[in-house]
Amino acid sequence: MATKKIPIKNQVIEKLKLVLDPELGISVWDLGLIYNILIDKEGICTTTMTLTTIGCPLFAQIQKEIEDRIMEIKEINDVKVELVFDPPWSVEKMSEESKIRLGLD
Repeated sequence: MATKKIPIKNQVIEKLKLVLDPELGISVWDLGLIYNILIDKEGICTTTMTLTTIGCPLFAQIQKEIEDRIMEIKEINDVKVELVFDPPWSVEKMSEESKIRLGLD
C-alpha cells in the first residue's frame, strides 16, 4: 500500500506550526503572522509574514527558526522570509485556539 504524499505547502505549514513566538509560546502560524507561502519550481519557498509589533527585537530569531524548519523539507532548496506590515497584524488573524490560550476569546 503506497503512502500518500503530503503537498509541499502543507508540509511547510506543519513546520511553521513548530516555530513558536518566544514571548507568547504560540506558533507563528496560529498567531496569524504568516500571510503567504509561495514555492517555485526551483524549490525556493518564500514566506511572507508580519509581526505582532513593528520593531520586534526577536525577528532575527524567529526568521532563523522559520528558515531552519522549512529547510528540513527535502524538496525545499532555499527559504526567503519577507517581512511586511501591510496589512497590519490584528488579534482577528489568530486561530481560535490561540485566542482562548491567551484569554482573548
